[in-house]
Amino acid sequence: MRVVVCSDKFRGTASARSVGDAVAVAVHAVGGECVVQPMADGGEGTLDAFGGANRSSIVTGPLGEPVDAGWALRDQVAVIEMARASGLVLAGGAEHNDPMEATTAGTGELIAAAAEAGARRIIVGLGGSATTDGGLGALRAMAPLARYRGVSIEAACDVRTRFVDAAEVFAPQKGASPAQVAMLRRRLERLAQVYAEEHGVDVRELERGGAAGGLGGALAVAGASLTDGFTLIAEAVELYDMIESADLVITGEGRLDAPSFEGKVVGGVADLAAAAGVAAVAIVGRADQGLESPIPVVDLSSRFGEQEAMTAALECITRATRDLLDSA
Repeated sequence: MRVVVCSDKFRGTASARSVGDAVAVAVHAVGGECVVQPMADGGEGTLDAFGGANRSSIVTGPLGEPVDAGWALRDQVAVIEMARASGLVLAGGAEHNDPMEATTAGTGELIAAAAEAGARRIIVGLGGSATTDGGLGALRAMAPLARYRGVSIEAACDVRTRFVDAAEVFAPQKGASPAQVAMLRRRLERLAQVYAEEHGVDVRELERGGAAGGLGGALAVAGASLTDGFTLIAEAVELYDMIESADLVITGEGRLDAPSFEGKVVGGVADLAAAAGVAAVAIVGRADQGLESPIPVVDLSSRFGEQEAMTAALECITRATRDLLDSA
């Protein structure tokens, strides 16, 4: 049996790579072949999907402190995960973040570093941000924008939110009070006017422009294309070809909910598997009750208990996979 594992991370519990390795333990135990391809949708884990970091730069963190951010450069293709430079985790979570001051400057510094290192294609994963600065910090750090002529910048987005709407949709998750959300919306409205006047780019109605608190819009100002993150990553790693040659595909994520089937990893893998005519299963930390899924779902919390699914997730994944293979 040939099994392809293309899971997202289990947020706060296990990386996509470790999930794949846990599945592989069970597959190898029954003499099967296992191919592990970590996946992401543009958020955290994007860098791992491309093979991990092979470079690092000291850049400005979300609250102004220096951070050591890993990124990758292979064959003139750079991969940057904005969460590693401007992420909410770096700010200490929503309770320690300053939503009014959090900046994307570090992400812009990474993009500039990639261009200076000779990258001709720069992929930026937008997700997990601490910021709602409309990408202004990044644009300033990237200056002058003329240096990106001949460089393809692609923003891998995990949402389709528009630029100004980023305040209401995401800022509360980053620690913003209702009053701050209103101020951030006004700031984004003014910034959209500035971008239109100074750069000739109207970001207001741009789908995905609100990704990472408006960083999507700012990158569009710099000439970037805003793309569905899962699709971009799947095409880059040739995921369909892997799936087409498999007997079974296993995907997963920490929490399965309705958005999981709207441009996220599990839904994207399910679609590719269906197109290839290959059986697929999702192993998840927890699934919302009553959720309809196009593929079978193994809910670790229901099977092993929520506590064990959290504290011993990888062992649970291996056991669940073994049960799947035994019943196949």
